[in-house]
Amino acid sequence: MSSQCSGSCGSCSSCGSCGEDKMAKKMALIGRKIFVLSGKGGVGKSSVAAAIALKLAASGRKVGLLDADFHGPSQPTIFGAQHQKLGYSEESGISPLQVSGVALLSVGLLLDDPDQAVVWRGPAKMGVLKQLLEDTDWGELDDLVLDFPPGTGDEILSACQLIPGEKSAVIVTTPQEVSLADCRKCLDFCNKLELKVAGVVENMSCFICPDCGKSHALFAADGGKKLADSYHLKLLASLPLDPAFMSACDNGQLPEKIDGFTKFDDIIKSL
Repeated sequence: MSSQCSGSCGSCSSCGSCGEDKMAKKMALIGRKIFVLSGKGGVGKSSVAAAIALKLAASGRKVGLLDADFHGPSQPTIFGAQHQKLGYSEESGISPLQVSGVALLSVGLLLDDPDQAVVWRGPAKMGVLKQLLEDTDWGELDDLVLDFPPGTGDEILSACQLIPGEKSAVIVTTPQEVSLADCRKCLDFCNKLELKVAGVVENMSCFICPDCGKSHALFAADGGKKLADSYHLKLLASLPLDPAFMSACDNGQLPEKIDGFTKFDDIIKSL
């Protein structure tokens, strides 16, 4: 990026209004901005975000997916794209990968080594997030799904401040109290920033035995429903532990197998 504003560069972030105009114009081409959040790590937030994006695309909508978890980008693995790289041109900027109708963008696709650690402080992350949002050739989208790291840190705060217009959040939790407690903080964060919450997704709600068909609550029972009810929110879906789904995510096969995971249809209908 240029360090000085020429008045028409459209890429600066600290002077004039050109950077704000560029962001506004870019985001005006995008319909819904769907933030997938969780107060707790390890709840399957990234896999839920990927499934939402793929299901929306399968329904005929134009969809983008921004992996904003800079320190643990999971989307390249889920989409089987760890060794692919993003395109770039001076005219149009960054070109996201096109996978199964989803325009995918992740810092993981910018690294020379997928196992390389990203060591950035807050201001650096804010700058990169801004650049990914406004310097990417998203085109016209019906939906942009944003997969954030757990908690209520720099990335989500910056996105709320940078992205103009209406935004909504999907909160992902698992049933046990250690996850619910963190998600209550996440909901408080959304309330303070006036970020609309579309509802709660309870992941890993139970394990259905493939041999006997019985359901077993491995962590707790109905935690997601209780969380949603206490905040007068929708429980968008209650997702069981599914070895086939986990295998599809681990092996980069979710795009080709997403049609088989019908539980996510309930989320799409409620957004």
